[in-house]
Amino acid sequence: MSNWKLICKLEDIPQLGSRIVKPASGGAIAIFRTADDEVFALHDKCPHKGGPLSQGIVHGKRVTCPLHGWNLGLEDGQAMAPDVGSCATFRVRVDDGEVFLAV
Repeated sequence: MSNWKLICKLEDIPQLGSRIVKPASGGAIAIFRTADDEVFALHDKCPHKGGPLSQGIVHGKRVTCPLHGWNLGLEDGQAMAPDVGSCATFRVRVDDGEVFLAV
C-alpha cells in the first residue's frame, strides 16, 4: 500500500517542463508536465550516461535527454529504438490541481 505525498500545485510545473523532488534516498525524481497537463514521474537519470532528464525537452509523452539525445517514454521510462534501456518510473496523480507522488 502506498502513501501519497503532496509535491506541489500543477501550475508550479511548467507545461513541457519538470520539477525535481529529492527523496531521503534513491536519487532525484523528475516530475514532468505535458502540453495536455498530464503528469509523469521518472528517476532523474538517463540510462545512457546519467544525464539529468529534468533538463531535457518534453514532447508528447516523451523526454529527450539533454546530453546525448536519447528519447524516453514518460509512461514507462523505456528508451525509444534504436536505443535500449530504461529508467524507473513512479506513480503520480493530480487531484484538484495538486500533484501527489506515491512514496
